Amino acid sequence: MKFRPYHLFALLLIVSAMAAAQTPHYQSHFPPEEFKARWQKVFDQIGDRAVAIVQGVSLARGFNFPRQSNEFYYLSGIETPGAYILLDGRTRKTTIILPPRNERLERSEGKVLSAEDAELVKQLTGADAVASTKAMGEEWLSELMKAPAPAIYTMFTPAEGSAESRYELQNANAAIAADYWDGRVSREAHFVNLLRTRAPRADLRDLTAILDEMRSVKSSREIALVRRASQLAGLGILEAIKSTKAGLYEYQLDAAARYIFLAGGARLEGYRSITAAGTANIWNGHYYRNNAPLKDGDLVLMDFAPDYGYYTSDVTRMWPINGKYSPVQRELLQFVLEYRNAVLKLIRPGITSKEIYEQAKAAIAPVLARTKFSKPVYEQAARKMIETGGGTLSHPVGLAVHDDGPYNRGPLKVGHVFSIDPQLWVPEENLYIRYEDVIVITANGYENFTEFLPTELNELEKLVGQGGIALRLQPASEQTLIKR
Repeated sequence: MKFRPYHLFALLLIVSAMAAAQTPHYQSHFPPEEFKARWQKVFDQIGDRAVAIVQGVSLARGFNFPRQSNEFYYLSGIETPGAYILLDGRTRKTTIILPPRNERLERSEGKVLSAEDAELVKQLTGADAVASTKAMGEEWLSELMKAPAPAIYTMFTPAEGSAESRYELQNANAAIAADYWDGRVSREAHFVNLLRTRAPRADLRDLTAILDEMRSVKSSREIALVRRASQLAGLGILEAIKSTKAGLYEYQLDAAARYIFLAGGARLEGYRSITAAGTANIWNGHYYRNNAPLKDGDLVLMDFAPDYGYYTSDVTRMWPINGKYSPVQRELLQFVLEYRNAVLKLIRPGITSKEIYEQAKAAIAPVLARTKFSKPVYEQAARKMIETGGGTLSHPVGLAVHDDGPYNRGPLKVGHVFSIDPQLWVPEENLYIRYEDVIVITANGYENFTEFLPTELNELEKLVGQGGIALRLQPASEQTLIKR
């Protein structure tokens, strides 16, 4: 057969595909320099007589999307299950410890970094050494603990996985431990117990506070990922608003937002969707069933964001199902919006949360004076929001939606990323009203990642039902499907 140019082209494509298939997956958002800078901060904190050992996620059970724990990913970018990282403060050297190649798993799920990829792992991460988990036996531990025995830092707190935050994990672990017919300790507690048993001379210490402090100030690359997650969150909520119509279901709005997330490059959700229609569902702050019908006259609250490159956001809007806020809905939402805007004008580096709340009281006073509330309980709720801050400076956001790393222990710093989430409660009527966006502190003030997402009530009204994907793809009724 005569060899033609297109044969060469086809051959190159095949070779290229084969090479790609044999290349282990590794993230592309962070270069080795960023991880090395993080390791140096850990070394500075633990000192020259200590080591830090962090355990990565275990192999996924079933067909869940494999996702590394936040803490391990933050230190290495490695997603291989069963991995460890050793930061030795005595030598200021970093060793990544990986399991040997699992060819059976790779045939099913694709190639991941293993101990056999030592040189590649060092190149990708900047690690000084790569070892196999098979070598982590008594001899390895004895060498690690040679006199004088170092202090060992590790995570005492739960490792956050997909759509998980520390507080919720602690509650779940406590419930399991308290169950008479269960009683298991968490994986992290088990690891700590093993270290205590196998290295009895070591002074075991918690690494949590050190990593939390590091995670509280985001790098420019981290901020870029939160920005993208926020953009997708805002676009997803816009699609849900445009898809809203009485007679649809909450899960159809959830699907509209989720489509935008996936189409935009996200592969997971940062937390389960809160898509709540009607007073009763909205009142449950973390409502998750998403199976109720949309009814004329009710509000929808959507709080939803994707996991984009391990980083997420936290965005919320409320809008009328029929496209028109009732007088009471408008009254309460407008006041919450005014308070939110007053708080945002005060945010800048160097100011504390307490100072913002105190100054916001004075800033909102004229608005409070001119607002004619239709019921005394509404005015009481508004005054309570102003007096307490109403959760407006809410929680850090980053690798987890309720991220670790405090921002409110002192003045705000450039790189602090957190939620602006003013909330108004009227318990007498089970009313719960809020807006939510995520911001980052900048040198000149702040950046609101979802500035593009409408907040003004008239603008939100105009968007309702304007041809969103859930309206364009309404499924046939069950009866129709049965007849077919």
